[in-house]
Amino acid sequence: MTFNTVIFDFGGVITTSPFEAFNRIEKKRGLPKDFVRSVNARNPDDNAWAKFERAECNAAEFDALFAAEARALGHELDGASVIACLSGDIRPAMVNALDVLKSKGFALGCITNNVPSGKGAGMAGSDEKAAAIAAVMGRFDHIIESSKAGMRKPDPRIYAMMCKALAAVPSQCIYLDDLGINCKPAAAMGMAAIKVTSGEQALQDLGTLLALTFTPLGV
Repeated sequence: MTFNTVIFDFGGVITTSPFEAFNRIEKKRGLPKDFVRSVNARNPDDNAWAKFERAECNAAEFDALFAAEARALGHELDGASVIACLSGDIRPAMVNALDVLKSKGFALGCITNNVPSGKGAGMAGSDEKAAAIAAVMGRFDHIIESSKAGMRKPDPRIYAMMCKALAAVPSQCIYLDDLGINCKPAAAMGMAAIKVTSGEQALQDLGTLLALTFTPLGV
């Protein structure tokens, strides 16, 4: 198979996963492990999280909506605390991989489910971090943010939108995401989908598909 386009998720792929931060706050608050994910898994197309990623509510509204959903499951957790966990740390080796791919002529896309909160597409909490994320975002040929597009993964339309923007044929695309549910529509379209469990694993799998070796340090 010949590939000429690589499409990335951002959080959990280019940056560390927010799920790690969710687990830390769960432990600190005495909540069950993966409680945040369980709240977000209920009514997944129309819950507070889904609405926030489509920019159908603002941060204050999400704070109240999420708290109500958490309370209905028997625990107290405000949405504002969840928002504070969203911006992960940049993985230097993934950024290096973007540079390698760019130098070899690959088209690069980013589809990110994000929310209208924080600074920039990466929802950073500081100007310094926002600038660092903006520098990474500048490497992509096209970026689709759910909060601006009004739709979110795994809606198949968002993948088709990216292919149209890059003039890409799905069978010549590789898609990377840390959520299997988001990989499925890409695979159904004909893309080679990589479910990311770590930076090192992502680079190994991507390298295998492209017959390239990426530097694994600092993933």
